[in-house]
Amino acid sequence: MNRFYVIGISDSPCPFFSPEVKQVIAKHRIFSGGIRHHEIVRSILPKQSVWIDIKTPLDEVFRRYQTYQESIVVFASGDPLFYGFANTIRKRMPGANIVLYPWFNSLQMLAHQLMMPYQDMRIVSVTGRPWHELDRALIERCPKIGILTDHAHTPAVIARRLLEYGYVQYKMYVGMNLGNEDKQSIRCFSIQQAASESFETPNCLILESTGERHRRPFGIPDAEFALLDGRTKMITKMPIRLLSLSMLNLHEKSCLWDIGFCTGSVSVEAKLQFPHLHIDAFEVREEGRRLMNENMRRFGTPGIEMFIGDFLELDLDKLSGLGTPDAVFIGGHGGRLPQIIQKVSRYLSQQGTIVFNSVSADSLRLFCESLAPVGLMLKEKIHMTVDSYNPITICKAERQSNKV
Repeated sequence: MNRFYVIGISDSPCPFFSPEVKQVIAKHRIFSGGIRHHEIVRSILPKQSVWIDIKTPLDEVFRRYQTYQESIVVFASGDPLFYGFANTIRKRMPGANIVLYPWFNSLQMLAHQLMMPYQDMRIVSVTGRPWHELDRALIERCPKIGILTDHAHTPAVIARRLLEYGYVQYKMYVGMNLGNEDKQSIRCFSIQQAASESFETPNCLILESTGERHRRPFGIPDAEFALLDGRTKMITKMPIRLLSLSMLNLHEKSCLWDIGFCTGSVSVEAKLQFPHLHIDAFEVREEGRRLMNENMRRFGTPGIEMFIGDFLELDLDKLSGLGTPDAVFIGGHGGRLPQIIQKVSRYLSQQGTIVFNSVSADSLRLFCESLAPVGLMLKEKIHMTVDSYNPITICKAERQSNKV
């Protein structure tokens, strides 16, 4: 069984090590870490030591680890369990024995320098990761967000994303080269200022609310959406929209498909009320792209993935980033409802739910008749009339094996 001693360090050129850690270093021969870590600790490593660079592809790194029968000492930044390399070892080598000597992580060091209590801070990493968790924190109006960055998701890029979706009610504190006494720098910006700045790496940042409130309505008024040619009938009305989302049980779901999104009202409302969701939205009309983008910006709901084209002709297996849906809303079907249900059924999770808004007796009949052949069954239907519009029947279907 491999044994690892994982030692957290800062970027200080003269890091502090306890007597116990110094003894661990002195007694071992095989060491590993990033190139930056090697430069920091090179002078204190024993003679005849072997160094394994941690770099991609990681398969090669772990192959080398497994060639040694002796223990390996790994240097990692900050707290190796905080989005760190100790987690990677546990994932790649579940049986490995790990002894951990953590240091402060970068966000802790930034908070310490600012004398900022951080027990209420939402932690988000965009280091080699998508925007989803940052988007979620913003939509949930978190008053304090700590963000781990990378070379692509820089403070300036993050600030521009906040600007695009209207999240300007924050101050941005950026810490650069934290732990390196000669290079460390901490600066405070408005979101507008940060968007045009350049920053030294490595860095991290904390967003702190200025106290202003970013509006988050429960039920977006129809008139506030950008509409298709200004046509108010081409939108799922707010009461219908909220009831449809309720029937999808979205608080228990992880991935929503919105088929025939048109203005994007259902996707935008779902993202606003359930920001944990991954949402994939489909629309045949190219104009839908502009409308969705506009409405995402208006209501501060980044992260909705759009796919323009005929849903039945899209090769869903080849679409990057597409999740397995456990909730599907069918807002438009172009007269091919049975074919759409058949295609959806091939991807719908075992606990998945479909909601369809029927505007006619024919579409209601088609929906009901299309379920059984693909192993689905009607669970619920609710009739509703809004103002002077035609009645709507909201239908909910699930796998036949699902319990009520």
